[in-house]
Amino acid sequence: MSEATAVKTGTYLTFTLGDEQYAVLVGKAREVLELSNITKVPRTPEFMRGVINLRGSVVPVCDIRLKFGMSITEKTIDTRIVVMEIALEGDTTILGILADSVQEVIELDENNIEPPPKIGTSISTDFILGMGKRNDDFIIILDIEKVFSQKEIEQMKEAGMPASSGGKKTET
Repeated sequence: MSEATAVKTGTYLTFTLGDEQYAVLVGKAREVLELSNITKVPRTPEFMRGVINLRGSVVPVCDIRLKFGMSITEKTIDTRIVVMEIALEGDTTILGILADSVQEVIELDENNIEPPPKIGTSISTDFILGMGKRNDDFIIILDIEKVFSQKEIEQMKEAGMPASSGGKKTET
């Protein structure tokens, strides 16, 4: 594995989107919630499903299936909201991502993590830290801070979705 893409041994939270398993560093995930009422906010990007009330705080909820060009996340008994902490340009934002299901917390050592695939010049895989190998399956390890651009985070804020450092709730 090249030094530029080397991923060290770590603890990861695994979840599914469709038939694929994904993972994020467990330190980025604050908590896992059952699917609750999501309030749609006008003029937000398509992947923004709305906001939830998390113990009195407004938290935006994103459908990363839509962000990845998949179909919208369907509400099932297994659907979860993974509350994540994302740091971009020195600003921390708390947001929820929808997952079809949350699996488990696992330990992967660097010998079981391959670099992200090279898919050509027109498709960016910068948001993939690596491909974890577990038994005969691959787990796509996401760099959650690269899934959303700074511009998209700003769009969320402009739509009245506050960062963790504060902000005002908009009336809908």
